[in-house]
Amino acid sequence: MRYIENRAEQQTSGPAAYSGSSDRLVRAQEDRRLLERYHHDADPGAREALVERFLPLARQLARRYQRAGEPLDDLIQVASLGLLKAIERFDPARETAFSSFAVPTILGELKRHFRDKGWSVRVPRDLQELAVKVDRVGEEMGRELGRAPSPGEIGQRVGATPEQVLEAREAAGAYRAVSLDRPRNEEDDEGELADAFGTEDHGFAVAEDAATVERLMRVLSEREREVLRLRFEEDLTQSEIGEIVGVSQMHVSRLIRQSIARLRTEAEER
Repeated sequence: MRYIENRAEQQTSGPAAYSGSSDRLVRAQEDRRLLERYHHDADPGAREALVERFLPLARQLARRYQRAGEPLDDLIQVASLGLLKAIERFDPARETAFSSFAVPTILGELKRHFRDKGWSVRVPRDLQELAVKVDRVGEEMGRELGRAPSPGEIGQRVGATPEQVLEAREAAGAYRAVSLDRPRNEEDDEGELADAFGTEDHGFAVAEDAATVERLMRVLSEREREVLRLRFEEDLTQSEIGEIVGVSQMHVSRLIRQSIARLRTEAEER
């Protein structure tokens, strides 16, 4: 029985596996001959043949990095440039397969494209790469799960924390800049996107200053606070303040100077 199983396994998988392995070996040998012809003999025909053989690989890698708003043709051009650089830089004396060298070279060129030319706002390199990865993995997991994956689920797949995933998604918003002059929506011909933004409200600064002054005023006595209120809120003269609190104008002037000095010292200490 064991003999029959072994024979069946050899008949179903042995020849096909051997044939596939043989084809790959022949292809690798032909790739190396073309590389040697190009690097040793400067044969442009060998370079064109290599480009033709590995262009499908470049297209496949370009599709992996395709995202909304990024034309696939542009990415294929970038990947093709990476393929040409890999052909130029590869040393035929190396024992590794050319594809093992070409793939990281092409991916590096694609990542450099996104980092240097694709982003409208400068974003750290590691965050750019994580944003691209999160976008791609999110789409893949959405198809697998039939729903939108959570930041935690994406983080487990890409090796990041949920907070890093959220930060990467927020950074992805800096990839494309939008003109403030464009309509807010396709059906709105009058309103522009800039109309949706608020203007600077100076009242916030006034409120913050008032809160700061109120906190600092606690270091003054009740009479000192009243003198300052009459002077700066009611806009009374020092003589009028003196009549209200029952002191001389000179005393009012001294109280104001001393109170302001104490407030300034308190503010500097805080």
